[in-house]
Amino acid sequence: MPAASSRTTAVSAVVAAALAAGLLTGAATTSASASPAPSPSSSADDRVRIHDIQGTTRISPLDGRQVSGVTGIVTGVRTYGSKGFWFQDPEPDADPATSEGIFVFTSSAPTVAVGDAVTVSGTVTEYVPGGAASGNQSLTQISRPTVAVLSSGNALPAPVTISERSVPSRYAPAGDPAAGGSINALPLEPSRYALDHYESLEGMNVRIGTSRVVGATDPHAELWVTVKPHENASRRGGTVYGSYTAQNTGRLQIQSLVPLAQQPFPTADVGDVLSGTTEGPLDFNQYGGYTLAARTLGTVSGKGLRRETTRKQRSGELAVATYNVENLDPTDPQQKFDALAAAVVDNLASPDIVALEEIQDDNGAKDDGTVSADRTVKMFTDAIVAAGGPAYQWRSIDPEDKKDGGEPGGNIRQVFLFNPARVSFTDRAGGDATTATDVVRQQGRAALTHSPGRIDPANAAWTNSRKPLVGEFAFRGRTVFVVANHFASKGGDESIVSQHQPPTRSSEVQRHAQGAAVNTFVKKLLGVQKNADVLVLGDINDFEFSGTTEALTAGGVLHPAVKSLPRAERYSYVYQGNTQVLDQILTSPSIDDFEYDSVHINAEFAAQNSDHDPQVLRFRP
Repeated sequence: MPAASSRTTAVSAVVAAALAAGLLTGAATTSASASPAPSPSSSADDRVRIHDIQGTTRISPLDGRQVSGVTGIVTGVRTYGSKGFWFQDPEPDADPATSEGIFVFTSSAPTVAVGDAVTVSGTVTEYVPGGAASGNQSLTQISRPTVAVLSSGNALPAPVTISERSVPSRYAPAGDPAAGGSINALPLEPSRYALDHYESLEGMNVRIGTSRVVGATDPHAELWVTVKPHENASRRGGTVYGSYTAQNTGRLQIQSLVPLAQQPFPTADVGDVLSGTTEGPLDFNQYGGYTLAARTLGTVSGKGLRRETTRKQRSGELAVATYNVENLDPTDPQQKFDALAAAVVDNLASPDIVALEEIQDDNGAKDDGTVSADRTVKMFTDAIVAAGGPAYQWRSIDPEDKKDGGEPGGNIRQVFLFNPARVSFTDRAGGDATTATDVVRQQGRAALTHSPGRIDPANAAWTNSRKPLVGEFAFRGRTVFVVANHFASKGGDESIVSQHQPPTRSSEVQRHAQGAAVNTFVKKLLGVQKNADVLVLGDINDFEFSGTTEALTAGGVLHPAVKSLPRAERYSYVYQGNTQVLDQILTSPSIDDFEYDSVHINAEFAAQNSDHDPQVLRFRP
């Protein structure tokens, strides 16, 4: 690309001149460094500028070098977390690929103020939030700085507006196979790719106008907006993540540079609007990537998003639900039990069967060998009765201590609740944490050898993960098999803003194996009884379009019921401004007439009782 080539040559000349002038020392440490050029005589124009440090790729051509006398205007100061300040050259070059701003890491509270004209000397470094193993892109910064304030009260460089028109529709270039799929060394094309556009503005003063909130305010005082109001919009105001190639380019994280004690961060739900102007430096961090660190923060206009309520099942319908109750245990306040119970009764209309995920043992995260969850479940079922719901009975299997992952000491597991006035449970003794249940034929129909039972618990697919719990239920004379799951988490996956494009999703290897194991078990059931009613449900921790779902449905033995919903309504979770599917209910072929509802009561709200939305399926066995 000629423009990039000429820009690299120009950077090389400046670097060489700066070396000659004594403004730049040290050895470059990355392969992205510019090739040396003959040293011209030094002059004021030969000084290192911020755009020379930023360069035309993600890695500075001056990485690892000492720079001196870099000038600019302070545009933002951060006195908490990663302390430091941003400054920007008010005299930009003509190359849109080179950022004119940069972060200066001071480690202690900086002593400069917004509007100061400063000179900075220090070491150019590439800081990778989360560490190199995270796969994240790096933040170009100046470390171990010496700072001199030349004047104060200066006008700030005009902000660059990030808008629907400015952000490209394509997300990222394909990574270089010769570099392990990394995009770090590729020349930036800010008019072609969204990630390149944001990278070309790294450290610069930017602003957004009135924008819709697509990720509710979280406990860390941050929210997500979209600058593209029509990009994969959900019916309730979010932005739907519908495939690995539809990353939603308009999403941007918003934080505030103003300490919370001085100005509380606004509370916003999905669909609310961040009105007015939000302006400040564009940062890059571990938990969301490109982030507008707001020096000036707009105001939130509430749109009154309401929690959904599903309808009550009819007399001949069986209602089956799944709900991740987020590490519920007796050390939680009673208010959490009451709120979750009210949701089961009021929002879910008291389903006949509820598969719960993340029920912890009777003392929560205390690691003392306790594995029983009797007290946890009793507190929950008592709260349901107090909320006006049925007296649910329950079945589960205690896990082995510290064998199922989750919060250390918590021993999370799945639990079946069922309303004995509507449905009965077929108990078949012998199931425990290490004994696999199997399928047998009884009177020409499929039956479990152990109910409740665990599916193939010795399979390596379940190492440090929850083993599927299967139970045999009876409703109006018809047997229904329910498999409750909580597949391995996405921990360890690279984010969608990774330097590797496409990102590495290492955790899905285990979920694919888990999906295959459950699929094998369902095939056993259908092999014995072709028309068996089977529901596989729970926190699958993966998307409806994922390889995990493909493994579960292989051979046509299961169908992801969430696909019966319009695309704009397929979600149960919101992560970094993307509304997405993690929780699912899958049906065997005999269940071909059903009604599915993803009941949105948590994921879109700043006030949550869980981070997941429950799912309900109703059908006539």
